[in-house]
Amino acid sequence: MKDLGRVHVDERWDGAGGPRVRSLETGRENPDRRTVVVVPGLGALGYLFDTLAGCGPWARSFLLDVPGFGRRPPWSCAPELPAVTKLVTRWLESVPAGPVVLAGHSTGAQVALRVAAERPDLVRALVLLGPTFPPSLRTGPGLLLPYVRTTGNEPAGLLRATMPYYRRAGLKALARFVRTAQEDEPEKLAPAVSCPMVVARGVHDAFSPQPWADRLAAAAADGRSVTVPGAHAFPYQHGGLTAALISGAAKRAGIL
Repeated sequence: MKDLGRVHVDERWDGAGGPRVRSLETGRENPDRRTVVVVPGLGALGYLFDTLAGCGPWARSFLLDVPGFGRRPPWSCAPELPAVTKLVTRWLESVPAGPVVLAGHSTGAQVALRVAAERPDLVRALVLLGPTFPPSLRTGPGLLLPYVRTTGNEPAGLLRATMPYYRRAGLKALARFVRTAQEDEPEKLAPAVSCPMVVARGVHDAFSPQPWADRLAAAAADGRSVTVPGAHAFPYQHGGLTAALISGAAKRAGIL
């Protein structure tokens, strides 16, 4: 399909027992036991390309286009957190050869956490990148000040990387996605995670404040909280660092 730096990336489609799911894959030559799956936030893939490229040299790596904003409708599922969770679970049941290192960013972190808590047999290690939403941000007004604080620290190029996906989604679908994510309660799911779990947030990320990241990590059986440079979308500027966080979780799980 294309090259991300020196890493070749293929586009693939998998039925996963239902509507076909599009994904970007690299590192196919790596052993199946080294498989990384990345779930994007709010369905935007562009800001995670460097993270995918960084995982490719050591793992068979996938970036999932869920719910499907990488193309025009019909999408693979409804733009709702429970629907995306069900779709990712079905994909993990049918595509990888075994349990994976599962990483998610923002609302994708909420999806990844739900999958790991509900289906521990599918996940060897879990990486939550900028997980949303703490209780204080579960209303519309509660998001205003964190939005201002966070976006002021994001790089200008982030808009170019995400806007094509948001245009295809439309405001109604994006609002629906955010609303269902605000109804989620990640703090009730973290204690059910038995695999190694890393929670990482950008130092300027008001959507995922430090106490929230620490709380999620402390609730898991084997959790670790890390603060890195950047704001909410830190993987966009720090793809290599993000891939290193994922490889660190794989090492803790005995995969590397």
